[in-house]
Parts: sequence; structure tokens; C-alpha cells
Amino acid sequence: MAENKTEKKEKKLNWEALSPDDQMKYEIAEELGLLEKVREQGWKSLSAKETGRIGGLMTKKKRERKDSCV
Repeated sequence: MAENKTEKKEKKLNWEALSPDDQMKYEIAEELGLLEKVREQGWKSLSAKETGRIGGLMTKKKRERKDSCV
């Protein structure tokens, strides 16, 4: 029984240790409703469609930030 509690224990993120790109990746995963899946099973558990969507939104946000700075 003790193993089940350990397995279900949620991994905590050290937000400050993450790079800005990783922070954005987690934010987008949360917006898409994928954060829980990533925390439980890791990034490898996502489908190509899900990872592509995250990558596309990251690119879009980076462009928007770049355009707003110029």
C-alpha cells in the first residue's frame, strides 16, 4: 500500500530552476489541459499531435513577444 501513495505523489516543479522556454512549455501544457498527464507520465506520454500543438503555440508566443518588443 505504501507504494501506491508514493506512485501517486505529485511531482513538484522548481519553477525558478526552469529555463524560460521550459516555463512556457509547462504553461501551454496547462492551457491545453495536458499538464496533469505530463506530471503523471512525463513528456514522452504525449502524442505527436499534442507535442506539435505545444511547439506551435510556443513559436507563436515567441513571435508575438518579439514583435511587441520591436
